[in-house]
Amino acid sequence: MNVDRRARLKATGIRIFTRMLHRYFALTRGMTLGVRGACFDEQGRIFLVRHTYVPGWYLPGGGVEYYETAEEALEKELREEGNLVMTERPKLFHAYFNRSASKRDHVLLYRVNVIQTTPKIPDREIRESGFFSLDALPEDAAASTRSRVAELRGVHDPVNLW
Repeated sequence: MNVDRRARLKATGIRIFTRMLHRYFALTRGMTLGVRGACFDEQGRIFLVRHTYVPGWYLPGGGVEYYETAEEALEKELREEGNLVMTERPKLFHAYFNRSASKRDHVLLYRVNVIQTTPKIPDREIRESGFFSLDALPEDAAASTRSRVAELRGVHDPVNLW
């Protein structure tokens, strides 16, 4: 089996698994809620991650559990995905409807200043991470990442769809 076919099969499996996971959440929860952080260091660079299970670069974040506030979930995800610590309280930038994930998924995007305690070592979830200048994002940054950065820069107003 060639490498391209293997990669396509893996991507298809990941999409199916993600849909099944969202269907499970839809049955067990009325709505899913996620948080993402637009994390800036002292030089004004933004922190992005590359996951092992989807292509492209993304803002760090994840789901909010029953027992967590959105800010607690954000703090946990930033620590887990980048060894990031918030230097001040995060500011809610915008709330989005993520209809590509499910018919009831919402994402809260926070703007936050951070420091990185130690470089993030690649693991099962995060393949690579780093800080990038807003005008020099990685070539394969996800479309949603590029849209959020344009909104944060004031190029256009935030849209309501992730």
